[in-house]
Amino acid sequence: MKCRHCKSPVDLDFLDLGFAPPSNAYLTRADLAAPETTFPLRVKVCRACRLVQTEDYAGAEALFSADYAYFSSTSKGWLAHAARYSEMITQRLGLGPESRVIEVASNDGYLLRNFVGAGIPCLGIEPTDSTAEAAEALGIPVLRAFFGATLGQTIANDGGAADLICGNNVFAHVPDINDFTAGLKAALKPEGVITLEFPHFLQLVAQAQFDTVYHEHFSYLSLLAVSRIFAAAGLRVFDIDHLPTHGGSLRVYGCHAEAPHETTSRVAACLDDERAAGLEDDATYAAFQTRADTVKNDLLRFLLDARAEGRSVAGYGAAAKGNTLLNYAGVKPDLLPFVCDAAPAKQGKFMPGSHIPILPPEALTEAQPDYVLILPWNIADEVRAQLSHLADQGTRFVTAVPELTIT
Repeated sequence: MKCRHCKSPVDLDFLDLGFAPPSNAYLTRADLAAPETTFPLRVKVCRACRLVQTEDYAGAEALFSADYAYFSSTSKGWLAHAARYSEMITQRLGLGPESRVIEVASNDGYLLRNFVGAGIPCLGIEPTDSTAEAAEALGIPVLRAFFGATLGQTIANDGGAADLICGNNVFAHVPDINDFTAGLKAALKPEGVITLEFPHFLQLVAQAQFDTVYHEHFSYLSLLAVSRIFAAAGLRVFDIDHLPTHGGSLRVYGCHAEAPHETTSRVAACLDDERAAGLEDDATYAAFQTRADTVKNDLLRFLLDARAEGRSVAGYGAAAKGNTLLNYAGVKPDLLPFVCDAAPAKQGKFMPGSHIPILPPEALTEAQPDYVLILPWNIADEVRAQLSHLADQGTRFVTAVPELTIT
């Protein structure tokens, strides 16, 4: 295996989760009677550039299909995060009617709706029809395509280069990270700014967040790796923000290497933190499998004990991370009879691999389970607030990552 960035041999193991279906490949009832495709879910580390990456992967077209079921606007917390970002970056860059904003992986318009509302010209790039249609209904122009160097250059040649290119939770999702980064450079004005948000690999290690590993995540990104990827493309990281989203994310601010944006001390501080945490040391990666297995075993023990004691457990949040956790643990409907989710696109379908049915949130009120297992632990506070009426009736809430917690 060769590194997707620097092409060095990759032979340092990080995590092996066996075989699993794509985490967003939700099933219909008819699908349950057909064979289900699975792919290896193994992660390795490049010793040269420290890019953490899946060993084997499906093509992007198999993972991001026309009926892709993830709609960003489902989470009110994420909508609020996007609104805060839009206001901040507009002020910071002085964006206005003469500016141009491009969002790569614009999903259902959760972010660009803010720029449309402010009268700032924008373009969304989104390959999945279902989410692109939702964005277009909000008045957002959407180019339905996968982003890369050729598309970035075409946009620039057509006079569409951007003052701001943003991408939230997409940089880790691209199989050819060099081509994607080259596209960012090509579509950026000389003094333009790129912002990318992604789950910070430092937090994945610190919090044993192995369930954030799934096929749609081709890379697991540290600032060490991203700085090297940017530099190879003629870009430079000049600032960063630490964010609480997705269990701890990083927002990097990038520009052309020769652009006048001053590099802040936060960049060096973050790199120092990563080195201090051992992200340049092979032993840090080699020890992670055992920590993932502990999380898995503790969850299984809880579910088995609850069943033996005659206590009911239901799930909340048919999230990709939940599918990784349930499939690695081998959880089926006998231990978790159903999962509720607020997204209409998922309701009535079944979780990939485990085949657990997905129901609307009202099913929890009807069932009044003894426990609710919150699979998207990154929004556990939001979920507990939404389901406070269950807590009033005695239901307790469970999260499995970074360790089994019952509240």
